[in-house]
Amino acid sequence: MKKKLLALALALTMALSLAACGGDSSNADSTGETSTEENSGASGTAFKVGVIGPMTGGAAIYGTCVANSAQIAVDEINALGGDIQFELMVEDDVNDAETSLNAYNALMDDGMQILVGTVTTTPALNVVPQAYEDRVFTITPSASGDDVIENNDNVFQICFTDSNQGSRSAQYINEHFPDAKIAIIYKNDDQYSIGIRDNFKAEADARGMSVVYEGTFTEASQTDFNVQLAAAQSAGADLLFLPIYYTPASVILTQANAMGYAPTFFGVDGMDGILTAENFDASLAEGVYLLTPFSADAEDEMTQNFVAEYQDRFGEIPNQFGADAYDAIYTLYQAIQAAGVTADMSNEEICDALIEVMPTLAVTGLTSAGSEMTWDENGAVSKDPTAVIIENGTYVTP
Repeated sequence: MKKKLLALALALTMALSLAACGGDSSNADSTGETSTEENSGASGTAFKVGVIGPMTGGAAIYGTCVANSAQIAVDEINALGGDIQFELMVEDDVNDAETSLNAYNALMDDGMQILVGTVTTTPALNVVPQAYEDRVFTITPSASGDDVIENNDNVFQICFTDSNQGSRSAQYINEHFPDAKIAIIYKNDDQYSIGIRDNFKAEADARGMSVVYEGTFTEASQTDFNVQLAAAQSAGADLLFLPIYYTPASVILTQANAMGYAPTFFGVDGMDGILTAENFDASLAEGVYLLTPFSADAEDEMTQNFVAEYQDRFGEIPNQFGADAYDAIYTLYQAIQAAGVTADMSNEEICDALIEVMPTLAVTGLTSAGSEMTWDENGAVSKDPTAVIIENGTYVTP
């Protein structure tokens, strides 16, 4: 109880500081377990915020963490008792584009005013054109494709773009593994994977890096990588770049180990979650590098409070997708403060006002590495990914 009261006091202090400073920082500490619906009644009306992502299926580790983390942030804000209250509404899209659009339509039928989603890129590309037409302000925690925001003035990203991930991965590898012979394995029916691969390859070519092999796979073939791994090994690749999600990555690590192939593995933010992948020997991830904006092992107070609250509620360690969602809710909170919109306004009015203020914000969040996130008029966030290496089951900055 003392811990909850202290957290609530800290959250209230931070909110008052935001108001006094014009909203220059964003996050508060965890406040407890009161539900969103209970809190949303404090002011009699609340902004209806939809979340769309995979709550079931192969990518559920991302969607559920987004929904859980958004709920934590919503509960913290609602517990402050101010004029800004949120009601969170969650729909499952099983990481499928058509299902995601159906989820969006269901949320609109329920009165959604603002969308936090979608969680992954391919569904987002199906949803954002409709959100643009309906003028629904959209802030996606983790749909990182550059096309998600292109020509959509109502869409802003919390995650860094695929182009940033791809080029920064190439830059890091070039600087720290200058003589590496690189193989790339990517998913050629997934825009997330394709986008990162394309930008990585362009940067690698510009830097004169040695890419000796490229292999592809699809959703239907992501259980057997023996052909790709054998080809990479035969080409002499000593570093394997994986711009993919953790599920196929866990299969690649397992099958590479079985064949005695031990290159350096380098992944991106979709690799986050591999340590808890089902039926995977996490020791095989030892020494894996990845780019991520968040480490649950970071020692700063903001991260420790968030991780402790997540563990207390859900019994798990949150991943980067969850941290992005937490930051998305607080960014939304700060944008609403700056715009002066109210929950009784239409989604069109809210959208236009939030678009105006987003490029003026500077938000310190879980995923900003102690600095501030800012946004350009196209909706892209400015922050740098950080390379970490997995050592003894934790993320360590090399």
